[in-house]
Amino acid sequence: MSTMVTADNLNRTFTSGSGRSKRSVHAVKDVSFRIERGTCLAVVGESGSGKTTVARMLVGLESADSGTITVDGRQVTAGSSRRIRRQRSKDIQMVFQDPQGSLNRRLPVSTAVTEILQAHGTLDAAARRERCLALFAEVGLEAGHASSYPDQLSGGQKQRVAIARALAAEPSVIVLDEAVSALDVTVQAQILALLERLRLERQLTYLFITHDLAVARQVADTVMVMQLGSVVEYGTAGEVLDAPKHPYTRQLMDSAPRPGWVPRRRDTTGAVS
Repeated sequence: MSTMVTADNLNRTFTSGSGRSKRSVHAVKDVSFRIERGTCLAVVGESGSGKTTVARMLVGLESADSGTITVDGRQVTAGSSRRIRRQRSKDIQMVFQDPQGSLNRRLPVSTAVTEILQAHGTLDAAARRERCLALFAEVGLEAGHASSYPDQLSGGQKQRVAIARALAAEPSVIVLDEAVSALDVTVQAQILALLERLRLERQLTYLFITHDLAVARQVADTVMVMQLGSVVEYGTAGEVLDAPKHPYTRQLMDSAPRPGWVPRRRDTTGAVS
């Protein structure tokens, strides 16, 4: 099996404020990983762990202060020429947590897909429409959904549109940034099953950002655990999730809800009951 994504010694620091209030946050610290072609790497950690910054660097939305990323042998750099950005968007697509934010509320959802087809192909309008409907069917949407507006669709349906849009570019790699965390449990399971089917059928490579260890267990071949910008544990899903070695990973495992877990209620004074 060949390596599709390689990241070596990534570092990224953000600076905020000015003068005496100026402060730097080392968001990503010497992060390295590999993703084999057709497999899924889940990057796990709490908010602020640096996992989304890693994802944004992979798709070229953020630049690394140092370190390199290559996808199928081509180096990823932010702020490249238009030609390189177009090639990168064919290689890598991203599905975000909230599809509503990336769909135009004033246009039918089919537009989100046909625009990608127009940008990356030579199909005429009729052929783009036909291809759009085929992609909708592939992700479990009906032809009638193509003329719907975002506000007319459920959260799960909008996420299916976002997945169809990503597929329209025929990418090799898809980055999924908390792509199911906003969905209820039943819809989440359906979307995860869809993503797994697409990965197998299309031999896609996934980088799956999540804070949910149950999701990581379901989708991942390998798992990378991040804390405060650093990788604290990295290995196969079985190694990391069944026999975690780092205290932070064990802490995440211990804090995850288990079957039968019921939230403890607070009384009116704020005390736990």
